Amino acid sequence: MIAPVFELPHRLEATEPPEARGLARDGVRLMVAERGIGSVADARFTDLPAFLREGDLLVVNTSATLPAAVEARRAGGEPVRVHFSTPAPQLPETEWWIVELRTAGGAEPLRAVRGERLRLEEGGGELEIVAPYAGGARLWLARADLPSGETVAEHLARNGHAIRYGYLHGEWPIDAYQTTFAREPGSAEMASAGRPFTPELVTELVTRGVLLAPITLHAGVSSPERHEAPNPERYDVPATTARLVNAVHGWGGRVIAIGTTVVRALESVARPDGCVHAGSGWTGLVVTPERGLRAVDGLLTGWHEPEASHLRMLQAAAGDELLALSYDEALEHGYLWHEFGDSHLILR
Repeated sequence: MIAPVFELPHRLEATEPPEARGLARDGVRLMVAERGIGSVADARFTDLPAFLREGDLLVVNTSATLPAAVEARRAGGEPVRVHFSTPAPQLPETEWWIVELRTAGGAEPLRAVRGERLRLEEGGGELEIVAPYAGGARLWLARADLPSGETVAEHLARNGHAIRYGYLHGEWPIDAYQTTFAREPGSAEMASAGRPFTPELVTELVTRGVLLAPITLHAGVSSPERHEAPNPERYDVPATTARLVNAVHGWGGRVIAIGTTVVRALESVARPDGCVHAGSGWTGLVVTPERGLRAVDGLLTGWHEPEASHLRMLQAAAGDELLALSYDEALEHGYLWHEFGDSHLILR
């Protein structure tokens, strides 16, 4: 199977939140792709209830976005930006983290040097680069030496900024990177599929008999330049959510994941027959067409860059022909990409 092949014009990059473009959060566009009939429909996010049924279940990610970017300087004085991705598995998360180094503006990744120490510009402290992470050259295991016994999470809360990439115009407060469902800080980047939901829209869904259930998956930094598959990430699927997923399937409803993070969490605790159990820890699962989907009947997501690894997950949900049709239509009709862009609902 081959993912859609396309070039993303700069004019289709969402450079600011929809609120800055004069829209409400739920005013972004929504394309609905239905695999059963092989068609796509153009709508607005406020139309979402019309495409769902009584007894369907939306599973949402309650991870909140960390202000995970901080400014630092190398020993020779060169300014850099550090992106804190996730705590290091099996090491104290108060000081050991996986990090990425980028240029001062954040536009380009930089190669770190084993053993180098970075001076953190705001709040004091240093960061020691210890070793490459997972055999790669982009992410590094690092140890933070912070003043007054401060943890990394506390340091980021006081001094960090939201991670942003070169396609964005201006800086936006961390609140712009939180979803309605955000409860537990932990994601380096926003679980952006849930961003267009508003309390009013959630209320309408519930009154129509659509159910909601939470999972938590703390997402690490993405790889917009290299399109690597995601590294292991922390997740938690509560017992109540697992039972509800199984019950919905039992009465013929659909389980729709709000974002690729939710797919990764649910599929990590799904048996081959689709039955889901509670679970938590770290998941390294990468969903591909060959592996397929077991527990998820639909996916609400954004629009992914050419060669992005998440396109393989979307192939598993939509199939080759429908996914190609969706992306052709999105490019032709001006849908916007990235975390502040438009939405894509795939129903199997």
